Amino acid sequence: MTLSLAHTIPVQAPVETRDRLGQLLFLNRADHSRPGGAAATPAMISVLLADGQALVRAGFRMLLEGEQGIAVAGEAGNGEDAVALARRIRPHVVVMDMSLPGLDALEATRRIVNDPQLQEVKVMILTTIGGDEHVFGALRAGASGFLVKDTEPTDLLHAVRVLARGDALLAPSVTRRVIAELASRPERDRPAPEQLEELTAREREVMALVGEGLTNGEIAERLVVSKATARTHVSRAMVKLHARNRAQLVVLAYQTGLVA
Repeated sequence: MTLSLAHTIPVQAPVETRDRLGQLLFLNRADHSRPGGAAATPAMISVLLADGQALVRAGFRMLLEGEQGIAVAGEAGNGEDAVALARRIRPHVVVMDMSLPGLDALEATRRIVNDPQLQEVKVMILTTIGGDEHVFGALRAGASGFLVKDTEPTDLLHAVRVLARGDALLAPSVTRRVIAELASRPERDRPAPEQLEELTAREREVMALVGEGLTNGEIAERLVVSKATARTHVSRAMVKLHARNRAQLVVLAYQTGLVA
């Protein structure tokens, strides 16, 4: 199974910023902490596979269960079953195909992440379609990860671990499209800076650093505070702005002009 990350989307954002975002949202192995507190990947990660093709699910099951510390807890062939199974087994990660039959993947994601009983469940969207509308739709729905299906198997395994410990993940090619889209929007289409009024000055500063791609540890070093303090500021900014995950916080940092 060939699951290579494309780096072909040209954008106007500085190369350093894009690279930092790639490290934050995809290859961030340096900071293993959840934005709101506890760190660490679960000893055994439970995964729910949601894909309309049984053969594809079988391939993913073989790949995931061949990795120590990961177990496939269930499979769903359509959106309705994915939501129902997520509520019953409460997996750490749902790996969901964008082209899920029945209830579409974005609505299924929305129902899962909005369920108060499933707050710890993270959804990763897998797709063969690279359209921007799918990327932004997934982020708006509350997905914590978005990968294209030509991703290398080792990167998919890494992605599952990243989401299981509470972090966000976007493939570099997806990150580039997000930045390109935000950079190309007219000013009138961007949220007003007043959206940030609930944040303290330090929380805005921390949010800008998150948008630049810094990990919690690097933010702590930059501001000369403890890592726990930096993590708390990130968590409070997410709560006040109703950002479901770090990926949405990055997008908001760009949309509101905290990061140019």
